[in-house]
Amino acid sequence: MSHQPLRETPRVVAPSFRWVSRLILSLEHSFQRAKAAGRAEEDTRVRIFLIRIVFGALFVALSAGAVNSALFRGEAPTFGVGSPGAVSRADLVDRNGHLLASNIEHHGLFIDPAEVWDRELAKSQLKRALPKLSDSRLQRVLYGERRAMVMGGLTPQEKARVHALALGGISFEPEDRRVYPLGPSAAHVIGLTETGGKGLSGAEAAFDADIRAAGRMGEPFALSIDLRVQGVLENELRAAAIENAVKGAVGIVTNANTGEILALASYPEFDPNDRSASMDARMNRAAAAHYEMGSVFKSFTVAAGLDAGYADLATTFDASDPLKIGSRSIRDFHAQNRIMTLEEVFIHSSNIGTSRLAVEMGPAVMRRYFQNLGLLDATPVELKESAAPVTPRNWTDTTLASLSFGYGLMATPLQAVAATGALVNGGEFVPLSLRKGGQQGGRRRAVSAQTSATILQLMRANVIKGSGGRADAPGLRVGGKTGSANKLVNGRYSSVHALGSFAGVFPTDGAADTPRYVVFILMDEPANYPRTGGFVAAPAVGRVIDRSAGFLGVERAADRWRTATGEKIPQPEDLAGAAR
Repeated sequence: MSHQPLRETPRVVAPSFRWVSRLILSLEHSFQRAKAAGRAEEDTRVRIFLIRIVFGALFVALSAGAVNSALFRGEAPTFGVGSPGAVSRADLVDRNGHLLASNIEHHGLFIDPAEVWDRELAKSQLKRALPKLSDSRLQRVLYGERRAMVMGGLTPQEKARVHALALGGISFEPEDRRVYPLGPSAAHVIGLTETGGKGLSGAEAAFDADIRAAGRMGEPFALSIDLRVQGVLENELRAAAIENAVKGAVGIVTNANTGEILALASYPEFDPNDRSASMDARMNRAAAAHYEMGSVFKSFTVAAGLDAGYADLATTFDASDPLKIGSRSIRDFHAQNRIMTLEEVFIHSSNIGTSRLAVEMGPAVMRRYFQNLGLLDATPVELKESAAPVTPRNWTDTTLASLSFGYGLMATPLQAVAATGALVNGGEFVPLSLRKGGQQGGRRRAVSAQTSATILQLMRANVIKGSGGRADAPGLRVGGKTGSANKLVNGRYSSVHALGSFAGVFPTDGAADTPRYVVFILMDEPANYPRTGGFVAAPAVGRVIDRSAGFLGVERAADRWRTATGEKIPQPEDLAGAAR
């Protein structure tokens, strides 16, 4: 058997790479020639040349990879324990574009314990650079098994101090932190976010998804409030609260036609940048606190009686003696001890008169009107804090009497404001809103336009010659109704624990579609006497109206219903177009 010798397979080099083979052979021969000739310098030059070629090739490859990643691989993944809040929330602004809340980039401090050379040294140096750093957290991470965040929210200055330590295993990750540049101003309106960026309260929670969406679009999110009016309200509410040494206070300004909340304040105040603020200060009393508001409710009772046809301004009610319902006697605080017209019942705030009217209407009528005015359900505002009222179970005659002058039903200030707005804007219940432009839908007829015009007439009369005189503002045609109530303490109504409020409206003249503004202020447990709404709340309402009218575009005018010799009260027909 013959054997053929094995033939070595020739090595084939692709034509396109022949120049590479020749280059390598040339370099090898250069090294050999340099060594044989004893010219070491040529050997060195060749080697340097080769090194340059290698590094140049690596640089080109890395650059090409970076360009490819940037252009063709989409968004890079996020590693580590990043903050969800890094998805930017939009700036919050008022209706005129003034800044309320924004994001500032802070940094989270991370430590990989495997890369820390001296853990005790690192611990002491980090504590010196960051005094607020948690000892237990730092200890746990330093002696842990994996990379973890030690502290969030580092300012640029704090980051620089840690970076200057040059410690191994230290790294930073950017995170957005919500800041409120105006401090306590509008804090209960704006609300708070948690450290992860989710809205917790106020507008931050109410519009959480919308704020995030606007942030992705790079646009601000506008609220309904006007910072100028907000500043006036806060200033006057704080002054009145301090003057009367109150437990708490509420102030609200709304556009009755659109339902937009132009200003809202709750006292005591808090700074949303201070996470240590007490829960009592954080509480939004306008939306979440319940009160029996007293005679402010007489506006609602009288409106129901007028609208249902049970009375007109000339209808009389006997208030000569206390009204007895079962074993209970109802008396007037400002007793006139005489027969009064409905107009006089309203101006003199007669409990007897409104009780007689409520009992005559009966539970079905009262319930229907209170429902239409939004007094039996939580206010349909965007705020998650908006609380449902505490309503009576049985609508007996004695309950109806109590309801007629503001007892027996615990409502929130926002409910009282929304109901008042329905009485003065032509008779339509309009949902309140913190969104610029108001809510779409939800409107309903509460009372007729004629009834609304009559209530405006009565409210103006109450300021001209009734208990609301201290709320008047020159040339602004202010109307309103006072409210005073004793608070229920340990099952009994206390003469010491009381509240005073005033629901004001301006201007009271003009057509039904004339922009009207409701200004409401409540003082909870004023210490100074007298504690009635006409003394503790009405003056503050008057000052808010006087100072904010120009911002709202309400012009001052001579009151056409005042004369040199008397005070002619406006009639419904005087309110041009209001009944149409």
